Amino acid sequence: MIPARQILTSDDLARFQESGACSEILEFLNSLNDAVIGVKTTDAIENSEVIQKLLQLLDKVQQTNKDIKPIETNSRFGNAAFRDFYDKVEQTLPEWLAEFVPAEHIEEIAKYAQESFGNRRRIDYGTGHELNFLSFLLCLDKLALIRREDYTALVVHVFFRYVHVMRGLQMSYWLEPAGSHGVWGLDDYQFLPFLFGAGQLRTHKHLRPKSIHNPEILDEFSKDYMYFESVRFVNSIKTGSIRWHSPMIDDISGAKSWEKVNLGLVKMFRAEVIGKLPIMQHFMFGSLISFSGGSMSADAAHGADEDEHGCADHSHVFALGQEFPDCCGIKVPSAIAAAQADKDASGVPRNAYARPIPFD
Repeated sequence: MIPARQILTSDDLARFQESGACSEILEFLNSLNDAVIGVKTTDAIENSEVIQKLLQLLDKVQQTNKDIKPIETNSRFGNAAFRDFYDKVEQTLPEWLAEFVPAEHIEEIAKYAQESFGNRRRIDYGTGHELNFLSFLLCLDKLALIRREDYTALVVHVFFRYVHVMRGLQMSYWLEPAGSHGVWGLDDYQFLPFLFGAGQLRTHKHLRPKSIHNPEILDEFSKDYMYFESVRFVNSIKTGSIRWHSPMIDDISGAKSWEKVNLGLVKMFRAEVIGKLPIMQHFMFGSLISFSGGSMSADAAHGADEDEHGCADHSHVFALGQEFPDCCGIKVPSAIAAAQADKDASGVPRNAYARPIPFD
């Protein structure tokens, strides 16, 4: 079953939040979170065969990124070469998945994997795409391709690797932030690295949430804890104090413990990601993650044409003062593109950022 959109109205969203599909997503997220409590990114963790296959899949995505160069342009908005990357991955993804996914499920699972790399038309990326990657992993879990003993490696090796691959895409193609949270989000793009990263730190005896304000701690411990690595990355592409460019991260640093941060982010994920219509009206459901909304039949939802904003319905959700639909977000150039423009003024060649971060 090819996944199709089912959440088109607030009533659909309310039904989804009481559904088995919503419970499955949250239970899977909580299980992954529990699996990394007290675990360092650098700890020796064994990779099962399926974990190795997933890492190889992400390596192939990254290689495609390297092969398809960004177009030289003066625009700070998304680079059109991303569409060539997207098409190439879409073309070859079923072949890559066939190495470890049963043939009858490839088409369905490929849809979640493909959607996790961003939106082709808008050339943007956000927490909804990140949710698709989580759902891709959930599908593998439901097919028993992933075992519970794989969960730690699934987060520390596979999910964190996915985040690095996405940063390579953001660097190369200047993907625009999807949505309209701006500085009031944790990050222009990601949410879950902060959630899982706080889980890693829950049992640490000395490091505290306020430690993010110490550059030496960020430099020393970012390799061990994804939360610090995520803050370090945000600082590297934005100027000024974190209190100004990322006030949400700054506010969270006032918490007394990492447990409060971690559990608070789980609640925030439910409220601000899977609890928001502008995000969930783009999410798709199939046979593995199943939910039927009441506003449109599956055939109609699957066959609906996208409008100029890349949306399949025309009853957008607007936020006060917005000219563009909240579901798509006001077009905002990436902070990475702005940072690159500053580099250009200093004589550094344009597109110096247009290479994936070397994580090997």
